[in-house]
Amino acid sequence: MNNTIEKLNQVLTYLKKVFIGKDDIIDLLGISLVAQENAFLLGPPGTAKSAIVKLFASCIEEGQNFEYLLTRFTEPNELFGPFDIRKLKEGELVTNTQGMLPEASMVFLDEIFNANSAILNSLLMALNERIFRRGKETRQLPALMFVGASNVLPEDEALNALLDRFLIRIKCDYVAPDLLEKVLIEGWKLAKLDTSLKPSISITEVQALQQASKQIDLSEVRKPYVNLVHTLRNTGIKISDRRAVKIQNLLVASALLCGRTKVLISDLWVLKHIWDTEEQIEILAGLVDNLIGNQIEPQSHPQVLFNKAPNSEELMKEVQQLQDKWQEGNLSFEEQNLIKDQLRYLQNRSSWVSHVQHRQHIQQAVETLWQQILQSI
Repeated sequence: MNNTIEKLNQVLTYLKKVFIGKDDIIDLLGISLVAQENAFLLGPPGTAKSAIVKLFASCIEEGQNFEYLLTRFTEPNELFGPFDIRKLKEGELVTNTQGMLPEASMVFLDEIFNANSAILNSLLMALNERIFRRGKETRQLPALMFVGASNVLPEDEALNALLDRFLIRIKCDYVAPDLLEKVLIEGWKLAKLDTSLKPSISITEVQALQQASKQIDLSEVRKPYVNLVHTLRNTGIKISDRRAVKIQNLLVASALLCGRTKVLISDLWVLKHIWDTEEQIEILAGLVDNLIGNQIEPQSHPQVLFNKAPNSEELMKEVQQLQDKWQEGNLSFEEQNLIKDQLRYLQNRSSWVSHVQHRQHIQQAVETLWQQILQSI
């Protein structure tokens, strides 16, 4: 089993080298795959959402991949396949699913919230129960996982049920300014990438990992997990009993990918990614980080360290350094633009600071510097 775990980790490492600054997205997709849970990517166009999923899917051998960009006019035939004409002539309603969603091991649905009423019920059943039903026809789907993506969260109440079928929610942003040069270099290489050299893992091996995760010991974290669920519910974050049970699949997947047989407190980091709204991201990060505290061990998942809320003192120092640099004057056009890019990055990071007064203090300093920049233009 250790060899199989290593094979999946090699795939994830390969993806991280190709897609700079996307480690959290890639790690969460790996956990979703092992947990056999669905993942949702939220972010503006051009943040590599579909590219990551496509390359990830191509690393799984023997399976079929299905991807589709949904519109308001997407019909069931476009996802599930048309009726078989030969069978139809014989009076049977049988769907020809060849090359379509019901036969895919990995499914990626872009702009998922464009789903209309004609396909919504079928999609909900496929996502939740891994079943395709059409008339008298019922099939068990072989999908290892579904990935959905969108630029925005749903506004229509009917589509909230669709979001609920995605246990993990991942915010996809543009990379930090200091990583942009590496992104350009790797992005240029991507067009010439020799995919024959990429690591891979078979469907059978993925299924073995999914079964092995069921044997992971959860006893050490069950009580703190229960307490955390109660806390989150009290803060207004809705976690149904069904979701609470399914989140355990994420915890054991995090442990398994680290080569452990039991879940640690630090594996609760995955709960940062069960938000319903963007406003909940910061709340979740603060509560989860507070619970984990210093209970980080060498065997903890790497995202426990990389996914922590930003240090308010460090952010304030960086803002001050940018202000000092701007006030020096005699900056070239490129240097001015670099400071602006870095300031936008710090402005975005400041919204993740959990302490309200610290966050407001940093944001005020950022706004003051923006005013100075605007006045000098």
